[in-house]
Amino acid sequence: MTTTTSSGFRHITVLLDEAVEALAVRPDGCYVDGTFGRGGHSRLILQKLGPDGRLLGFDKDPLAIATGEALAAEDGRFVVVQRSFAELGEAVAERGDSGKVSGILLDLGVSSPQLDDAERGFSFMNDGPLDMRMDPSRGISAAQFIATAPEEEIARVFKEYGEERFAKRMARAVVQRREVTPFERTADLAEVLKVANPAWEKGKNPATRAFQGLRIHVNNELADLERGLQAAMDVLEIGGRLVVISFHSLEDRIVKLFMRRLEKGEADKLPRNLPVRVERFEPLIKTIGKAQFPSDAEQSANPRSRSAVMRVAEKLR
Repeated sequence: MTTTTSSGFRHITVLLDEAVEALAVRPDGCYVDGTFGRGGHSRLILQKLGPDGRLLGFDKDPLAIATGEALAAEDGRFVVVQRSFAELGEAVAERGDSGKVSGILLDLGVSSPQLDDAERGFSFMNDGPLDMRMDPSRGISAAQFIATAPEEEIARVFKEYGEERFAKRMARAVVQRREVTPFERTADLAEVLKVANPAWEKGKNPATRAFQGLRIHVNNELADLERGLQAAMDVLEIGGRLVVISFHSLEDRIVKLFMRRLEKGEADKLPRNLPVRVERFEPLIKTIGKAQFPSDAEQSANPRSRSAVMRVAEKLR
């Protein structure tokens, strides 16, 4: 499903049919779209819901919320809230639906409109203010972080969240340059990172990994993911589905290990020498199928889908 924002930016929903099919939508069910974006998944879920079905959407981005509120005005079964999906436990409880949610969808990462709008500061491809916040009204911007963080912390963010092997060298270049002139624009930072990177990857901008690390840090993405996964288990009903679409290895690793741990039960948390029978630890979930990837046709039509991987689990107890 392709949607166009009021600003003219296009967004193509990744794994649209596959994700909604994996939710196994019941007409009278209660569902959560933890990352509303521009509403591609939500609209298809609503098509499958009956008059008694309900859908709650989450997003931090004010432009996404504006799109969601317009949809909510059209369809009374839908409500959208400007909160991180990490807070879905609280939001669902406020509506009296804890333990009653039939399915939760998390489509992680940054949306095409956020990348394409230079004013949001997510991309090094289009020069814009160095911001990167999904909710520009909260937290510190990438420019503020770069201006104040110690060199060691900047290097940690580049390495841990961006998986950048030249993180220390890049962080040093950033700190040396900021002492002369502060960073305010994405193209300026990208140029400094490019010069500091001694080994460019074929077909990849040398600032790519560092920009990813900054974005993840500024938006607290990995910590939010861990909180959101646990919250999803708390609010799902027995038999409810959790569907997660990841776009890079750090996200997918968290999702994969989380599902693996719950599928095995939690016996592996205990010391080996405890006199406890492993049989007492029953699985909390079962995974549904194997990890799923976009088809060749989808990847050709939407190159940004190439890194996507979808995992599905069903709550057992």
